Amino acid sequence: MNSTRPPVLVVGAGPAGLVAALTLLQNGIPVRIIDKDPNPRMGQRGPGIWARSLELFNFLNVPEVNDLGKPFPVIRPYQPGTLELMPEYSVVPHMDPTPATPFHAAKLMGQQLLDVILRCHLEKFSCSVETGTELRSVEQSDDGVTAVLAKNGTLETFDTKWVIGADGAKGVVRKQLGLTFLGETRDDVRMVMGDIRFKGVDLDRAYWHRSGNLKRGTSLRPTDEIGEDGWQFSISDNDLDLTKVAQSEELIFEIIASMIPTDITFNKLVWVSEYRANIRMVNKLSEGRGFVVGDAAHVHSPTGGQGLNSSVQDAFNLGWKLALVEKGLADKSLLETYNTERFPVVSEMLEMTTTILNRALETGNLTVSPSPILSMLGINCRFSNIVLDEFAIPGKPINAYGVLDEEHLEAGDRAPDAPNMVQVGGGESGVKTLFGLYRPWYHTVLVFAPSHADATLILSALQAYDTSVIRSAVILPSSASVTSVASSADLVLVDQENHAYSAYLVEAGQTKVFVIRPDGVVGAIVHGAEGVKKYFSGIFLNV
Repeated sequence: MNSTRPPVLVVGAGPAGLVAALTLLQNGIPVRIIDKDPNPRMGQRGPGIWARSLELFNFLNVPEVNDLGKPFPVIRPYQPGTLELMPEYSVVPHMDPTPATPFHAAKLMGQQLLDVILRCHLEKFSCSVETGTELRSVEQSDDGVTAVLAKNGTLETFDTKWVIGADGAKGVVRKQLGLTFLGETRDDVRMVMGDIRFKGVDLDRAYWHRSGNLKRGTSLRPTDEIGEDGWQFSISDNDLDLTKVAQSEELIFEIIASMIPTDITFNKLVWVSEYRANIRMVNKLSEGRGFVVGDAAHVHSPTGGQGLNSSVQDAFNLGWKLALVEKGLADKSLLETYNTERFPVVSEMLEMTTTILNRALETGNLTVSPSPILSMLGINCRFSNIVLDEFAIPGKPINAYGVLDEEHLEAGDRAPDAPNMVQVGGGESGVKTLFGLYRPWYHTVLVFAPSHADATLILSALQAYDTSVIRSAVILPSSASVTSVASSADLVLVDQENHAYSAYLVEAGQTKVFVIRPDGVVGAIVHGAEGVKKYFSGIFLNV
């Protein structure tokens, strides 16, 4: 195999494919990413980005998602066919910011803009999406993958080591890997959705306007990403031929005007798609050297807004593991944990979003009580065979889609943040946050210790590992009066406001070690050096 060829082929350049590619590139793994569409994708599509995904983009150093994303507007519902107001409500759970959860508020960003942002980040690594390039077939051997690609009528045989299918529900990779996609197509949930430009009297752009329900209704969400008169719309009506509606700008204008009867001046239809609820998932997320992420692996009801978020979290979980294997630092068996950790999460997500959908259909009411579970901060892999917790009580049931509980922390949970940490010795920046330390290309070992001397044995044990994939930080309590210290740790931090000790539930006189994985998950909670060695023996080769 030609060593200059990228070892990973990513098929599909939506958010899942782009996150997979960016995670690998940041890990130093070259990537080839293709998309069969000759043009960039249009449309807002699923725009909701929940707290857990905002953390993911923070770890990937893509601050634009949080900076440019807009807060969810309050829903202003109307009696069907009238402008008679019903009680306003929110579709997002209220979460107060805490030091441990800085990205507490969900944001809205259309996928068209998100794709542009992520492509710009790929270009920093001299990687660009090859558009108009279609995967025709994949064949695997023990040491690689042969893909046949088509572009402009010309076939190309491309030899690589791994393939990631991010090519959507109708994608080729899943079929080529022989994975099933069982589930149901719901004829009771069909809609036309898209982006439109118009001005409407009495339609305040500070609100998300809704009339009717999932059986017959419309939704209008203002978004300046389309234009100053831009809206993301959806139309549902079980009595209409929605295929015909989707093909007619005039019919779409008429239906919106009839459902929300105010003076509307239509500008133009920007993008439109017909949608039917499919609820399906694969029987497993990988086969040999091939993997599926996002819609290629699971599709579901849009209720709950979990789709885009689950997709990028799939990619992030896979990316760091594939990077370590490709570097020769981890055994190929590490890749099996992609399925082990994500399959239960996806399965519970399908069940939850379908429950929300059925409730909305039964009641005719879209006013879903916003649950904190939607933030995805409680998603965990406590059950994973590669996490290690020397303090947890074994034998508890799997609850992969849990609710965040800041009074409880186990290996497999998301790692909390802690701001205003003071760096001993100053360095280039005196104040740090824990989230500022976590990145997708290394594990971060946090050693909570009463004094630096108490951390020495643990730091010595870390000397045995490749420093390119492990960073260390000693976290001292606020009572520690240290101005300088000679340390083998990358950082020595004083938790001056007790945020870290509080978030990680550590007593001031205690020594406790947390290993934070490259995906921001707590990989291990252990007493000392032996626990650290045990955890890394399940990740790295020859240690």
